[in-house]
Amino acid sequence: MFTSTQEALEQVFGFPSLREGQDEVIDTIMSGRDGVVIMPTGGGKSLCYQLPALCREGVTIVVSPLIALMKDQVDALKSKGVSAEMINSTVSWERQVEIMDRMRSGELKLVYVAPERFRVESFLQTIQRVKISLLAIDEAHCLSQWGHDFRPDYMRLGKARHLLGDPQCVAFTATATAKVRDDINQVLSLKDAFSVISGFSRPNLSFNINHLDKQLKKFQRMREIVAKYRTGIIYCSTRKKVEEVGELLHDLGVRVVTYHGGMSDQDRERTQNAFIKKEVDVAVATNAFGMGIDRSDLRFVIHYELPGSVEAYYQEAGRAGRDGEDAYCELFFNYADTRTQEFFIEGVNPSASLIRRVYQLLVNKSDGRGEVRLRIEDISNELDRANGMAVSSAISYLLKSQVIERFDVEGQRVKGTRILNTSLLARDLPIKEAALEEKERRDREKLKSMVSLCYDDRCRQEWILHYFGEDESTPCLQCDQCVSGESSEQREPSEEEHLLVRKVLSGVARMSHQTTEGWKPRFGKGKMVQALTGSQSQEMFKFGLQNLSTYGILKGEKVTYLNAVLGALERASLVRTEVGDYPLLTLTESGEKAMKGNSQYRLVWPSRQQASISSIQHVLSDCGFDSQVYDSLCRVRDRLAKEEKVPPYRIFSNKTLEELARYRPTSKEEALHVNGVGPQKADSYVAAFLEELRRFS
Repeated sequence: MFTSTQEALEQVFGFPSLREGQDEVIDTIMSGRDGVVIMPTGGGKSLCYQLPALCREGVTIVVSPLIALMKDQVDALKSKGVSAEMINSTVSWERQVEIMDRMRSGELKLVYVAPERFRVESFLQTIQRVKISLLAIDEAHCLSQWGHDFRPDYMRLGKARHLLGDPQCVAFTATATAKVRDDINQVLSLKDAFSVISGFSRPNLSFNINHLDKQLKKFQRMREIVAKYRTGIIYCSTRKKVEEVGELLHDLGVRVVTYHGGMSDQDRERTQNAFIKKEVDVAVATNAFGMGIDRSDLRFVIHYELPGSVEAYYQEAGRAGRDGEDAYCELFFNYADTRTQEFFIEGVNPSASLIRRVYQLLVNKSDGRGEVRLRIEDISNELDRANGMAVSSAISYLLKSQVIERFDVEGQRVKGTRILNTSLLARDLPIKEAALEEKERRDREKLKSMVSLCYDDRCRQEWILHYFGEDESTPCLQCDQCVSGESSEQREPSEEEHLLVRKVLSGVARMSHQTTEGWKPRFGKGKMVQALTGSQSQEMFKFGLQNLSTYGILKGEKVTYLNAVLGALERASLVRTEVGDYPLLTLTESGEKAMKGNSQYRLVWPSRQQASISSIQHVLSDCGFDSQVYDSLCRVRDRLAKEEKVPPYRIFSNKTLEELARYRPTSKEEALHVNGVGPQKADSYVAAFLEELRRFS
């Protein structure tokens, strides 16, 4: 056992320091408090419970939903000399007994456990005799019915924790709205819980939404992205589409695997392992793929069809670029794809009427012992071809309500169903109808929000951050909306801008290797920006970048702005990216001359958000928000949208209308200072809004 987390960090993991955000979480966990930690994919959540585990007596139990994730982490810990094991369906009963004996003896420090183990009475009885230092719940959004990946097995964890004597409990997830965070606290009965929300922002990701109404267009665009970025994940909504897209890529010679729920456990594990070990470049999969997959070099994520929620989209897209280098995310949007998501919503939200009909059918078909052997397809057909997903969800509801139980039928693949109280009438079932209706309403609201994102004209990342409650955000400067809103005019730099460029180019040079044949790259854009801003991340110390003369030379600049500047420098051929296993950045001959001040150059300069805010405040007076003015502008927008046969979002976003109502420009030139009003939209729409504003002047 280590005397401090710093000692464990250095001796076991080989890092001199923690990433930003990790230190606060670890210190609070070491103080003994329960908590909820929201940390983005690739942010280092696992270290937050692994380090405390090595500095305390007893075992840390980590609840994780995916076998692949458990295996990766247990193997990695064992390779570092840490006593760790896992208990899930792939581990034999004899081996599980051995592991639990080692837990009781205090030999193990970390044990990863699948949530369904907490159904097993013998498992619960055994671990009640184990000294548990911490119960860590990974992917904790699965606890909430309002989360995007709700799993009923997680709902037992609160009761299980109580049976274990209420050990310290900390829940971890990458994405969770305020409602989901409330549910996590309630289900786990967390006491005096701390809450740490490490920034959701992913400045190295470019988020893009492409409106494509034909399958051929989707396929052509997918082919372009795969050819350019090579390694990534393509998410599809259905098994059929996964197989179709996988076959198309295979025919093009792409090293690809497919993954969906219709595959056997062995096939899914084999697919995941092939992808993790980099035996293939692309995975085409349904949304279950990727949770906890430890592969950091993914350069793209494509959503071939519309996801069901912003939470699901952001978590899946966030699996790109976990190494901190640039990565590209694109969603192919066709409004017709909402029908698939509507089907899924109906499938996971059975009505009270359907639950009663399923129950009555099971009673009618049962034998004298209350047992019945029917497949989901059989029940669906008996009920006039009811939605098979909804039938399955209805059975899950009856199981959760402890009205029925399922059992294996010897020699058959079909599961049997046993009615626990055959005298219970369908009309008396313990159904919480209001809760069912509320869950369906929320699922539909989530889909509506996802569609709104696709039509909105604001910065994609800023929109998403606002959705998760982060109001203090700025445009990312690299999504499709930010790039399309930039001026395309090249100009020479001011003296201040020239100094900034020389500092950036000097940083690139210090992180490259100069040879007789020119500059050879060593690092990607992400680490370049981290070094320039003086980041305290582990990678800086791992590679000795904190010793460079340019380390922290631009400490006051925002990461998003420097990313955009490097993009502009690349478009001007002052730096270049060499694509291999990783995209590495280095100087060009022109860049070296510009760094030394020996050449002139012109750039398309990215705008600073701070400048745009000060600009609007400098040019226009804040008249205060007036709901009457705002409502009037909304009516103008609705009229224009109807005339052009486009959604209102395509005219102006609500945020833009709010600023128009607040600052009330009197000319097109003044309106251009309002966020969301670019030259094209100013020419097309602003006149109608200015005319309406004159009525209130």
